[in-house]
Amino acid sequence: MKRLLFIFFILFLSWESYAQSFYRFRFEEAWSVGMGGGVTQYFGELYSLWKYEEGIQPDFNFSANVRRTIGTKTRLRLEGSFIQMSGQDPPADPRSLRTPRNLHFRARNFEAAFLFEYHYKPVKLNNITRHFLNWYIFAGVGASTNTPKAQLDGDWVSLRPLALEGKEYPGVIVVFPMGLGMKYKLNVYTDLFLEGNYRFTLTDYMDDISAFNIKDFYQDLLESYGDFGEGLMPERLRLAVRNPDWLDDSGMPDVEKIRNGTYFDKHGNFQHRIRRGSGLKHRYDGYFTLNVGVEIYFSRDIWENWLRRGRTRQRGWRFW
Repeated sequence: MKRLLFIFFILFLSWESYAQSFYRFRFEEAWSVGMGGGVTQYFGELYSLWKYEEGIQPDFNFSANVRRTIGTKTRLRLEGSFIQMSGQDPPADPRSLRTPRNLHFRARNFEAAFLFEYHYKPVKLNNITRHFLNWYIFAGVGASTNTPKAQLDGDWVSLRPLALEGKEYPGVIVVFPMGLGMKYKLNVYTDLFLEGNYRFTLTDYMDDISAFNIKDFYQDLLESYGDFGEGLMPERLRLAVRNPDWLDDSGMPDVEKIRNGTYFDKHGNFQHRIRRGSGLKHRYDGYFTLNVGVEIYFSRDIWENWLRRGRTRQRGWRFW
């Protein structure tokens, strides 16, 4: 009889230990942190994928975020990103007539965004019952720095302070991110995610190019340059006009050719032959990121068994 009671006692302790071990995974984890990275594709005056099929010209980005579950299928997210984007004319489709401009840019921007996520399957669950595969859509609003640069004499020169088109566009812009994501459950604490995110903007100057040609501001550029590059800001004309047809034998702007290269069209309108961008005021720049990363949930088990591990050792007991 004593032996039987002893066996029941051992079984009870084993079950209680298993139940406690299982119970520690039965907490709802409202908060999580994530980090990831991937490729960036810019869209604007120096790149066109949909119309001319110019292929992919990817850059890179990194991001970190904090998420909070607020409903059965909804979450809020605060995210910070470092994003590099670029564009250049030389690989352009000949049909776009962009190659002769010989323009390029590169930007390294910092972005902060607040987003709302809606998941296909419920997310307000105990961590052990979280779905192994869950799709979601998201949208939000954010702000990004706007720092386009171009290379001149081997150095990257910031273009925004130069006002190449005579306009002072802002150094911080509003962005509207939206996209589609997928999460895969790696373990109780961690998800792997894949996410495509396109940012709409309200500016046409992420690449420093907007006007169709330089007819409205070429005289200002010539004044900054001087007759032989002795002006106060000669780099303005050198960065605005890079088409070899408008340069002299030494590769510097041909002032006389630029000054005399104007004409009146058949309607009597003053035109200039040196092209810049599309000239469409409603066509804004944007960029797309495709990222992969991990999301870690702030479960009670992590706080009590990992971060407080030193304290539990001092007390002589643990939770596991």
